[in-house]
Amino acid sequence: MPHASSTSPEYIELATLAGGFIHEIKNHLNTLLLNVQLLAEDLEVPETPRERRAAESVGELTEECRRVLNVANDFLRFAKITELQLVPTSLDSLVARMVDFLAPTARLQNVDILWHAAPEPPLVMLDVEMFEKVLLNLMLNAEDAMPDCGTITMQTRCEADRVYLDVIDTGCGIPPELLPKVFTPFVTTKETGTGLGLATSKKIVVSHGGTIEVHSEPGRGTKFTISLPAIV
Repeated sequence: MPHASSTSPEYIELATLAGGFIHEIKNHLNTLLLNVQLLAEDLEVPETPRERRAAESVGELTEECRRVLNVANDFLRFAKITELQLVPTSLDSLVARMVDFLAPTARLQNVDILWHAAPEPPLVMLDVEMFEKVLLNLMLNAEDAMPDCGTITMQTRCEADRVYLDVIDTGCGIPPELLPKVFTPFVTTKETGTGLGLATSKKIVVSHGGTIEVHSEPGRGTKFTISLPAIV
């Protein structure tokens, strides 16, 4: 059975219906969360064992509501259909800005970010705002994989009519059984993750005519490689 492309009428209709459904769910969840927070305020200073148990239950319910809202927001980002605002862009300049943005917080976690730019790479056509989300997701994932300390290496290179970006970490790596599924929606190794970050990143990269691949070795680290068509 053929799959509908992201620009086909069937796909757009399905994405629109899914987006409307999630928006409706979010409205109810926000109402529920507001009332739970009001209840939490009433139980802020529990005086009996029963009130303490109720306060704990309300706290767990609040956290679960927030998690479901996070899933809903991530799903909307994944399913959202937008027309790309493509402009000729220096990938090196974009990466440099993201490195400058994340380096201070990375240092607080004893994570160093190394940046190796390709010499005079060609420009690529990018929707800059969307592609920043890809880089942010990959770099934050790399940080999360190194809770004690480590290094993130960002490097660009050019081959024929393609520009490549490697995002390499020295973290815990991805289990072999999960590696083929990392770009599949709702697959995650994080306790608080939704499993939509990498799926959304791949969708954005592919919409730019690019590819994204992953290589990982448990205990040694992970490398994501993005390939984009150069402007020639």
